[in-house]
Amino acid sequence: MNIALDMMGGDFAPLETVKGAAEYVATASAGIHLTLIGDEVQINAHLASHPIPADKYTIVHAPEVIGMHEHPTKAFKEKQHSSIAIGFQLLAAGKTDAFISAGNTGAMMVGSLFSIKAIEGVLRPTIGAYMPREDGTLGLLVDAGLNADCKPENLNQFAILGSLFAKYILNFENPKVGLINLGEEEGKGNILTLATYPLLKENKQIHFIGNIEGRDILLNKADVLVCNGYTGNVVLKLAESIYDISKRRNMDDEYFNRLNFEQYGGVPVLGVSKPVIIGHGISHAMAFVNMIRIAYRMLDTDLLGKMKDSFLGQA
Repeated sequence: MNIALDMMGGDFAPLETVKGAAEYVATASAGIHLTLIGDEVQINAHLASHPIPADKYTIVHAPEVIGMHEHPTKAFKEKQHSSIAIGFQLLAAGKTDAFISAGNTGAMMVGSLFSIKAIEGVLRPTIGAYMPREDGTLGLLVDAGLNADCKPENLNQFAILGSLFAKYILNFENPKVGLINLGEEEGKGNILTLATYPLLKENKQIHFIGNIEGRDILLNKADVLVCNGYTGNVVLKLAESIYDISKRRNMDDEYFNRLNFEQYGGVPVLGVSKPVIIGHGISHAMAFVNMIRIAYRMLDTDLLGKMKDSFLGQA
């Protein structure tokens, strides 16, 4: 199992990416190999202080970096020797099995959509985000910001993708799917949610429980929380702000501390043909450790194979 890591992605790279890779390898099971993509000189300089056994990694030199503020499509096309572009080249060629980066999110999505492409039958890939619940478990929010405008068919597919992720990665035997709405009643909502509700209700691949309101998002009413990316990103940023406020007010609360999203690693791109994990730009070592764990789990459970099977005949 070969997991590639963009060593130059993130505000604290490559130091924190090297630290994260070293911490992961120190506790990982046998059979894991990391491909470290980035400036070889900088990577080796940090490996001197945070060593990894030589048989556990390979460095692939990438002389270019796509900056956080560069135009994603233009930069991805022009910087073919960047760590992100090389990461997708290796993934598309089958030389690595998964790719992780905390770099330019837009460039990561360009690579996901045009280098490895969507699973056949998937209209639009989506990104999910973890929602820490009061009972100690995690829910999955889909879409978390990739698709601001959606059609009912998109949300229906997000529910399938999210349910599979929740089952095989979050270990819910029969994940409950809820449609984020402004009321619980079936007749409530806007044009999108009113048209989506019957599709989810008739979908035999999911366990749909109906509409859920904003107050239910951080409870365990639903395990997969479905919405368009505009709504999802507002929910995600609001949840992030709760942690920030608690820290500014010197509050040490077990639940509020769980709203530190770095501890969960990055967000998975669901609906593309190979595992891709996108991390936050401010990721530290802990986030990279957890992103590698997510990628490993996706590969170990053959999650992508199960997703492909679910969309057979839908192309």
